[in-house]
Amino acid sequence: MCEKFPAAARKVMDERFSCDSLMALATVDGNQPFVRAVNAYYEDGCFYVVTHALSNKMKQIAKNPAVSLCGDWFTAQGTGENLGHVLLPGHADIMDKLRTVFAGWYGNGHVNEEDENTVLLRIRLTGGVLFSNGTRWEIDFT
Repeated sequence: MCEKFPAAARKVMDERFSCDSLMALATVDGNQPFVRAVNAYYEDGCFYVVTHALSNKMKQIAKNPAVSLCGDWFTAQGTGENLGHVLLPGHADIMDKLRTVFAGWYGNGHVNEEDENTVLLRIRLTGGVLFSNGTRWEIDFT
């Protein structure tokens, strides 16, 4: 990952997106693209989103996991994965981080962790373009 993902770009990604980041998430259903805004958190080449399993985005990802993201001078492609219910024991560490970074809205009734359809979406990035202070990086996350 080092040669394909320069340390300076890694630092910008961490600084810019390791917080509550509003991102445009694109999915596809058949030949029709769909895009919506999501709150996302970045860590180690992945974005994480808390969402509902019965939402259109999750139905579309189940059929075709290819997704794209865009926000704050960054565009990327990746693979969407439904990791299952947010309260699964293996999610404790990432969910602790998400509750903290999403604290401004997470507890206001928008998220019901007791609902088995409240799931963790992981977007594993494969490639992207990042801009910062006049520098452009083409990143290979694989």
